[in-house]
Amino acid sequence: MLPLLLASSSVYRRELLARLQLPFTCSSPDIDESHQHGESAIDLVKRLAMEKSQALSGSHPAHLIIGSDQVAVLNNQIIGKPYTFEKAREQLLAASGTRVTFLTGLALLNSQTGHCQVDCVPFTVHMRTLDQATIERYLHAEQPYDCAGSFKAEGLGVSLFQSTEGPDATSLVGLPLIRLIDMLLAEGMQIP
Repeated sequence: MLPLLLASSSVYRRELLARLQLPFTCSSPDIDESHQHGESAIDLVKRLAMEKSQALSGSHPAHLIIGSDQVAVLNNQIIGKPYTFEKAREQLLAASGTRVTFLTGLALLNSQTGHCQVDCVPFTVHMRTLDQATIERYLHAEQPYDCAGSFKAEGLGVSLFQSTEGPDATSLVGLPLIRLIDMLLAEGMQIP
């Protein structure tokens, strides 16, 4: 079977993929992640997931390469990683009492054959009504500045949720394992 490569520098995606107990390596793709004019959120994450896997195909010519990208959508607007405390506070205040949909693009490229499977897995979070003090305590404790929408669902971020809905909770963290397993099986890989 072809070796597995995760096209990501994300610790969160690495931890998720490790759950499958398959050997894999990681490499960070160098791509432009800019949103193109008129591009829908779904098209954006699918394109970026595919571009991430393709960016490493030249240096890894006989691999199964996993690419993934995620955005959060609030009131039909894409919200990305906040990077700062102030931006994170602004994102969470806007999300308070509403629903946020996380769209995770996933691509699996067989760099030997060129065959690429691409999909988008949605996951919706219904937020609690949050006051500024709660948000600031969360931000100081969790520091989710590298997480789309300022949510670190694998940690304390779950305390901000009232309920969730979606086909795969791991997509909320950035790598939809259920869909990935389907793709790996289609490539003939055996999952322990």
